Order: sequence, then C-alpha cells, then structure tokens
Amino acid sequence: MVSSSSSAPQSSHQFLTSVLSRRGPSALPYAEDVKWMIRQHFLSLTDAFPALHPQTAAYTHNDGRTVNLLRVEGTIPMVYLQATYYIPIVIWLMEAYPRQPPCVYVNPTRQMVIKRPHPHVNPSGLVSLPYLQNWIYPTSNLADLARNLSLVFGRDPPLYSQHPRPSLNPNSIPPRAFPPSSPHRPAEDPTQVHRRNAVNRLADRLHGDSEVLRKTREAEMEELFNAQTVLRQREEQISKGLREMQDEKEGLELQLQMILINSDIMEAWLRENQGKRVIDVENAFEHSDFVSRQMLECSSSDLAIDDVIYALDKALQEGSIPFDQYLKNVRMLSREQFFHRAMSAKARATQLQAHVSSMAQRASSQYVI
Repeated sequence: MVSSSSSAPQSSHQFLTSVLSRRGPSALPYAEDVKWMIRQHFLSLTDAFPALHPQTAAYTHNDGRTVNLLRVEGTIPMVYLQATYYIPIVIWLMEAYPRQPPCVYVNPTRQMVIKRPHPHVNPSGLVSLPYLQNWIYPTSNLADLARNLSLVFGRDPPLYSQHPRPSLNPNSIPPRAFPPSSPHRPAEDPTQVHRRNAVNRLADRLHGDSEVLRKTREAEMEELFNAQTVLRQREEQISKGLREMQDEKEGLELQLQMILINSDIMEAWLRENQGKRVIDVENAFEHSDFVSRQMLECSSSDLAIDDVIYALDKALQEGSIPFDQYLKNVRMLSREQFFHRAMSAKARATQLQAHVSSMAQRASSQYVI
C-alpha cells in the first residue's frame, strides 16, 4: 500500500542534498554511510532519464508501518515495433537500499491497463526482474535498472491503452487492447528506420558486453572481499600476538628487576662478610629440639637416596652396571628410603601435636583469673 506526497519543486541536486542531510525525527531511514551513494545513484539516473524525478513520499508496508522514503516517478522509453513509447513507473528506495534492491511498480494512467498475464509484472503493478533478483551491492544501481526495464518492456510491453468504441451493446464487443499509443507519425524514411535498427542492435550488444563485464567485476570484487576478510582475521591474530608478547615483555622486565635487586642484596652481603671467619654450612643451622633434628636428618637422607637412584639410572643406561646389580641396589635403597619417610612423617605428626598442645596451654592461661 502506497500513499505519496510530492516534494517541493527544486533541482535534483538541491533536493537530494536537502533531504539526505536531514537529522532528527525528519531524517530519512537510510544508513549514514550510504547516503552519498544514494545521491550519486539518483543523479546518474536523472542524467540518463530526465523524465524521472526524485521525490519523498510515505510508504505503507503490509504490516501497517508507514515510513517516509525516497522514490523516483516518471516515464522511461521503450522501443516496440520500431516505435518509441513511454512507460510510467515508480521506483521506491526501501530502508535497506542500496544493500537491498528497490521496489519497482508500473504506474498506469486511467486509459491504461496492465497486461495479464505478464512474466515480469503482477496485477498490482509490482515488477520482478532478474536484475532485481540478482541485485549485488555495491555494483547494482538505478540507472542500469532503468535501462534493463526499458529493454525488457520493449520485448513485452506491460501496459496497454483501451479506446472505447461506440456500440449499442458495449458488453458484446470487448475493448481493443494495444500498446500505449503515441501521436500519429508520418511514414518514416527507410534510411532512418535502418539507422534506428542498427542503433538498437548496437545498444543490445553493448548491454550484453556490459553484463559480461559486470559479472566479471563482481567476481573480482567477491575475491577482493574474501581477501579482505582473511586479512582482517590475520590482523586480529597479529594484534593478539603483539598483546601477548607485550604482556610477556612486561613480566620479564619485572623478573629482571627482581633479579637485579636480589643481586644487589647478595653483593652487599658479600662485601659486608668478606674476610670474616668461614662458616661451616653443615653447622650453620641449629636444631631447636630432638624432633626437629630427626626430621632434618630423615629429609636429607630421603633426598640423598633420590640422588643415588638417579645416578644408578644413568649408570644402567650407559651400561656401567649390570641389570641385576641395579635392581638389588634400588631395592635396598628403596627400603631404606621408605624407613626415612615413615620416620619423617611420624616426627612431623609429633611436632604438630606438640604445637597444638602448646597453643591450647597458652589459650587456657589467658582465661585464668
């Protein structure tokens, strides 16, 4: 359903610049990044078909929504039986244009009727063409659409004029239908007819070549879009890798600072203790009780046995000791290691129990009056 409202009379350039630059509630529902392209499409269309004029009008969708859209209204020429006729049309630019095709209607006058059936026009006047069905953004445009309409309608006109005839019984004689009539023309010069036919054939050939070129360019653009997608994915991967490397660099710099600080501390300690009496490492730590001494001895024996077993593994791999001797030594060391670990666990439990008892005594002493 369509309800139209004509725009103010002004040049196409000024009109398009004015309506596409609106902001706020009166702004047209087109994306900002395609308004310049919409303007160029309209200008190319009006340059090629001066009888078409851009307007703004209210368009009512099937669900009842009404939006203010751009449309172009007027006539396009078609050549039928070596004569030129003009077909009135209306082209609506929907909200998603130019990413989606426009909506095209034939706009018959009172003296015209729509041909039924027609392969490309339904009874309501809605036009369906392969060009619209195969609409590809951003190569498809309004000027090429109008040229395609002119060629298709020239092969099979969608509108016919009806001329009433005087008759005693109008219902008995059906009205004669024929393409929209034009003013009577005198007999044409055969040279002119031959020249027009040659121009039409040349136009058809050029249109075919342009279709082939358009499809080739569309395939190339599709490849470029795919390459762009791949490049964007790689850009994201590279950016992610750079962020990870930057984080790793910051972590390494922090570790380097800690190492430098520890090195300074060690160097200061060495300078301070240089020339002093050498301390025996084995006697550097004193045990607080017998249990602590037992735990330290068991832990050191356990670690020493691990080192011996590791050395035996290396010797076996190099063939320095026979396999049976290896098994005998490992079995003996494992038995001894198990003993040390059991003693260490028992000493740790005893130490933990003593610690808990000490804490309980301190806690009870706090509440003694």
